[in-house]
Amino acid sequence: MSKIMFDYTKSVLERVSFDPVLFCKELEKAIRTLLPFELDQLREWLFDFTIEKPELKQCLIIVNS
Repeated sequence: MSKIMFDYTKSVLERVSFDPVLFCKELEKAIRTLLPFELDQLREWLFDFTIEKPELKQCLIIVNS
């Protein structure tokens, strides 16, 4: 079940990545719902994903706090 939620979260974040504000909101939702080990995976994925989208780097603060 947890893999499904993690994959769903990634797909939502990819779909809203055109808007940094919406991306940050969805990221906040994900932080509330994912398990601690999934958050570690999400952090790694975000670092890779935001390399190509520097406008989303500001949202990394949410994950690191």
